[in-house]
Amino acid sequence: SRDAHSARHPDIFGTDMQHELAPMIEERLESLRALIGDTRLMVIRCRYQGRELTVCAKYEVQNFTGSIKDRMALHIMEDAYAHGAVEPGDTIVEATSGNTGIAFSAVGRALGHDVRIYMPDWMSRERVMVIQSLGAEIVPVTAEEGGFLGSIARAEAYAEEHEHVFAPRQFETQSNIDAHRLTTGPEIRRQLEAAGIEACAFVAGVGTGGTVMGVHAYARERMHGMRVHPLEPANSPTLRTGHRVGKHRIQGISDEFIPAIVDLDMLDDIVDVWDGDAILMAQQLASKFGLGVGISAGANFLGAVKLAYEAGEGSAVATIFCDSNKKYLSTDLCREEPAKDEYLTPDVELLGCRVIPGPGLPWRSGL
Repeated sequence: SRDAHSARHPDIFGTDMQHELAPMIEERLESLRALIGDTRLMVIRCRYQGRELTVCAKYEVQNFTGSIKDRMALHIMEDAYAHGAVEPGDTIVEATSGNTGIAFSAVGRALGHDVRIYMPDWMSRERVMVIQSLGAEIVPVTAEEGGFLGSIARAEAYAEEHEHVFAPRQFETQSNIDAHRLTTGPEIRRQLEAAGIEACAFVAGVGTGGTVMGVHAYARERMHGMRVHPLEPANSPTLRTGHRVGKHRIQGISDEFIPAIVDLDMLDDIVDVWDGDAILMAQQLASKFGLGVGISAGANFLGAVKLAYEAGEGSAVATIFCDSNKKYLSTDLCREEPAKDEYLTPDVELLGCRVIPGPGLPWRSGL
């Protein structure tokens, strides 16, 4: 099988990409670039325990399939084509907990590829239906078959046993990190500058870890002094323990292991958020501002609140609203969630929200 493990940003279709379909693929890639990234920044003022704080969240719902994973899927495919790691007609095979599967299904089909997705069978029904609607094949994997780790193992086995297969390997490839170093990070810096805001930190839940590692890489170069924090469910502290512990309901993060691309020694302190608290916060964002976001967005918002509160009155922290609520309509996000003493949401008062347009940066600008 072919993979993008060693991809490093050359121009698309270099000398070793000689194929009669290259112009058509490049045209489709260009169209996808116009549909992915350059998202708005939601600047939300809130009050927590007497302190006014600001949370600046990238509204990734605007992407092609409605999640931040579109950035990664497109960049991995660009790099793979550039290095000849994928060719027209190859089947894309990936293991995912949902949004990455949706992103590769859409981007892959747009580029003319068949797509085969391995996914734990307890993900939301909406995720499954969206992937199937995009013409991709889903192979559900039960807990008895290994759950998420079993999904990865089966995807790898398929890639080894079949020809004309491209395995993105989202948990390993540098292209995942580079997608956010070259797009998410620069966009955040430009939008914060446009809003006149100096954020002291960035925080985001860790699924593959591409977002936090990519933003960290960019911040180290161009946003000196900004801390970058990984976030995980308090119910299931995988990052702290190195393996799966307990269960949680924040789909898309803290799967069952620490991804290979995550280097915790390079990042700042881990932030913990309870899954029920994340649900309550996502519900409050919807009811107060009409922002229909997913559970991980609620978690990220609370992580930003915690860090801003610790930094002091008037502090600002950047984060990500990863996706919309539409893939969680059958989950606890749309049910009544009881508050608990350790939750932050009951003490968070949302005060106002303004929108900063996308900075209009071209893909892979690195500015």
